[in-house]
Amino acid sequence: MKIITWNINGIRAIHKKGFFEYIEREQPDVLCVQETKADMEQIAPELRAPAGYEAFYHSCSVKKGYSGVATFTKIKPETTFKHIGIERFDGEGRIMATDFGEFILINVYFPNGGMNEGRLQYKLDFYDAFFGYCEQLRKKGRKLVVCGDYNTAHYAIDLARPKENLMTSGFMVIERVKLDWLLEKKYVDTFRMFNKEGDNYTWWSMQQLSRPRNVGWRIDYHWVTEDLTAKVESCIHHTNQEGSDHCPVVLQISL
Repeated sequence: MKIITWNINGIRAIHKKGFFEYIEREQPDVLCVQETKADMEQIAPELRAPAGYEAFYHSCSVKKGYSGVATFTKIKPETTFKHIGIERFDGEGRIMATDFGEFILINVYFPNGGMNEGRLQYKLDFYDAFFGYCEQLRKKGRKLVVCGDYNTAHYAIDLARPKENLMTSGFMVIERVKLDWLLEKKYVDTFRMFNKEGDNYTWWSMQQLSRPRNVGWRIDYHWVTEDLTAKVESCIHHTNQEGSDHCPVVLQISL
């Protein structure tokens, strides 16, 4: 099973930048995208899903053109859900989960905490609420794949300039400990199962023209519960794929 996660930075914009062509070439079984920035009615019907895929959207209901996720799948899920039961978070359209029986795939777009202290606290609270919900699923015996834009680089190796960004949201200690907690709870960062090297990033600032110089951050992940690691075959970045300020991250997992 080939699962791709990609923050597309606007679904209406990326359709003009080879989005469907990328999907046609890669043929993922499931594609999880974040930051769709659109309601369904704002997307032309022929652009709502690639041919051969079923689409599941969760758009932001509290602010137009903001946030939003969508999951496109060739494999029909047993069920789907997009709420964790907390309106403060559910209204921003940040989660779409598809239950494939063997595991639940959760497509998530974590908040950006860089705007102000209020949004930073919102981000931290979202981490706690979301991971708490994930743990409820695990207590029911479910295995999880949690992919998306986490908006946090975990270690110094995960961004080009760690010393300069210690007080920048996305690399602050209070954010990084949330990923430490994932490790403590036996979740696994699948990319690091195969690649321990630096200079591997998934986001580059457009304003600073950082991508050609590879001055980036690794903030897009596929984390899995430990009971799925034996089925993980590979996890790679498609750094040459343009169209967004993020690149796709591709997970291969056996069923």
